[in-house]
Amino acid sequence: MARVSLDLLQQFVQAARLGNLSRAAEQANLTVSALSHQVRQLEQRLERKLFERGPRGVQLTAEGRRLMEAVGHHFEGIDRAMAAFRCRRDDVLTLSAIPGVMSSWLVPRLARLVAAHPELQLNLQSSVELVNFERDPVDAAVRYGRGPWPGLVTERLFGEWIAPVVSPALLERMRDADPNDLAQWPLLGDPGDRWRDWFADDQGASPRRYVAHFDNTDALQRGAMEGMGVALGRMVMARPLIEAGLLTVLGDRYQQIPEAYFLVYPEHAKDHAGLRTFREWLLCEAGKYAETMSYATGNAAS
Repeated sequence: MARVSLDLLQQFVQAARLGNLSRAAEQANLTVSALSHQVRQLEQRLERKLFERGPRGVQLTAEGRRLMEAVGHHFEGIDRAMAAFRCRRDDVLTLSAIPGVMSSWLVPRLARLVAAHPELQLNLQSSVELVNFERDPVDAAVRYGRGPWPGLVTERLFGEWIAPVVSPALLERMRDADPNDLAQWPLLGDPGDRWRDWFADDQGASPRRYVAHFDNTDALQRGAMEGMGVALGRMVMARPLIEAGLLTVLGDRYQQIPEAYFLVYPEHAKDHAGLRTFREWLLCEAGKYAETMSYATGNAAS
């Protein structure tokens, strides 16, 4: 058997990890056809079929799993060893954040950071996937959850509040309904079924049915904006729409939920000058936002 190059094995490992040739090719800065050619070349040299290709990506064959078990951990070890030595320019910061907080909360504030620190170049990545700091060229991330995340520096930014939100058009159509009696209103189901906890706090039963149920928050809020029904809006994303007059808080009650927003980064990133600048600015902005929400909701800032 001809000697197999490390490049071919590396591309195999990346495709096996992601289960998707398009994403693996993007991370490797290759075209999909080039990566497919490398995979076929490896299969030919090993005289083994390594992947089953399907409409939703690729899956390892039994031989592919054997190879991944044999070599995968070696590449993971190399990634871990090299993470601390990757060349990072102090004036360039790569940040990953979930799409909702990126577009609704972070981006509207970034002009102030850019004005104060024009020397800092930002590379912003919007993704719902957790960052693997040992493998991905990312300096820090804004995450949503309950934290902390083992192995990472985890700094809490602010909590999250929810409240029923409705379009002005639906509010007008149902102007005779009691805004504090949600049983009278068409409700939109949300990811995680926050309505259950909302009604439990009122010692009431969850609604028997929803007008519609959504599996992501962006679509849920869009449904509310279009007048389909009442959604439980997460204020980080709903507040800009409320301020723009596209949504209105129904009633006078807010609820703080267990999840919060965090800045996370690996320990070695503390030496990154760009991250230190961004972190200082971000914590200041987060504090201001928490105070604003404390005033708006009548709750203690947290």
